[in-house]
Amino acid sequence: MRISELSRHSGVPITTIKHYLREGLLPPGRATAATQAEYEESHVRRLRLIRALIGVRGLSVNATRELLSAVSEHEADTHQVLGLVLGARPVTEPESESEEEDRPGIADADALLTEMGWQVSEHAPAKSVIAETLETLRSLGVDYDWRSLLPYATLAERTAAHDLDQLDDTTDPLEQAERALLLTVLLEPALLALRRLAQEDESAKRYGG
Repeated sequence: MRISELSRHSGVPITTIKHYLREGLLPPGRATAATQAEYEESHVRRLRLIRALIGVRGLSVNATRELLSAVSEHEADTHQVLGLVLGARPVTEPESESEEEDRPGIADADALLTEMGWQVSEHAPAKSVIAETLETLRSLGVDYDWRSLLPYATLAERTAAHDLDQLDDTTDPLEQAERALLLTVLLEPALLALRRLAQEDESAKRYGG
């Protein structure tokens, strides 16, 4: 397809496509003349993923280029691709142990993962979120540890299974990655809103007049 068709199929303006080509985010098409090239369906899928990474996840062009390079290395491994795109694992693993590993909250997070039997990257950024949350609760005098998160972890496990069920109708890793990213990032505010609505309903049932 010509660049105009690529723009129409991907929903990305021609000027933006040319910018991505210059920045090395999008591989060049097959040259057909000095100033013309043809593009394939793989370009459409990659463009949609780029758009999601920059426009939805909010990555910079440089961060997107680095991430796409890592994705290309693992393109045959859907698990690795999804982990990279969703930010569940870092693009580059730390070379040495950081001071963060000694935090008590990290030990709590590890205990939670062990109890759930979850296979998670050692340096998964989400572990730090759990650690910081538990440490903050304890600093405010709230008696809350990793065991208190187990009911939520069970619900999260069911949610994750439902999330990935929605990728079953495509086998292309880039298309799966784009869809997973959109469903994860764009649905998170709605999931939080559902929790608030459910809390209001439960409160009405328990304490309402």
